[in-house]
Amino acid sequence: MSRRLDRSFFARDTVTVARDLLGRVLVHEAEGQRVAGRIVETEAYTGRDDMASHAHRGKTPRNAVMFGPVGVSYVYFIYGMYWLLNVVARPAGADYPAAVLLRALEPLEGLEWMAARRPGRPQREWTSGPGRLTVALGIDGSLNGVDMTAPDSPLFFEEGQPVPGEQVQSGARIGVNVPEPWKSKPWRFWVAGNPYVSRRR
Repeated sequence: MSRRLDRSFFARDTVTVARDLLGRVLVHEAEGQRVAGRIVETEAYTGRDDMASHAHRGKTPRNAVMFGPVGVSYVYFIYGMYWLLNVVARPAGADYPAAVLLRALEPLEGLEWMAARRPGRPQREWTSGPGRLTVALGIDGSLNGVDMTAPDSPLFFEEGQPVPGEQVQSGARIGVNVPEPWKSKPWRFWVAGNPYVSRRR
């Protein structure tokens, strides 16, 4: 175990936070045990101008968390199937909505628990995507709006091992069907060569 990331980590430029989350550890303390994975892929969604952001058209009950304090979880449901986990991140004093999507993890702890939640799947497919990782770690809508920097939070980040620049790749966000320049913003970050990245390009 390493030190938890505090609120100051998330009170910075959203794109910078997305890149710096690589190598950190996402932990969910569930049913009396730690389930954890090393973050290997993220995406940034920042500001009201970002046409790919849920908050582009303004505040709604669904996206309200994005307008609140940094370091708080934003968990939403898509395709009638999957929960996706984000964390609110933007510079201190900024008044716009922004968050980082957790896209993929490398499993570290609670492997038997993950395997039971991803039956019949090879380990490489347990957490290699934003919907897959929430299933594997038992993350759902009940964890929306959780302060991930609070000492007693069951969902949090640990320092882990930051990834050197030469091992980081970036590119356009996945599944974003909006006008340019937002469609091609290189705000997706991943660890080069890691087998758990959802798409290695």
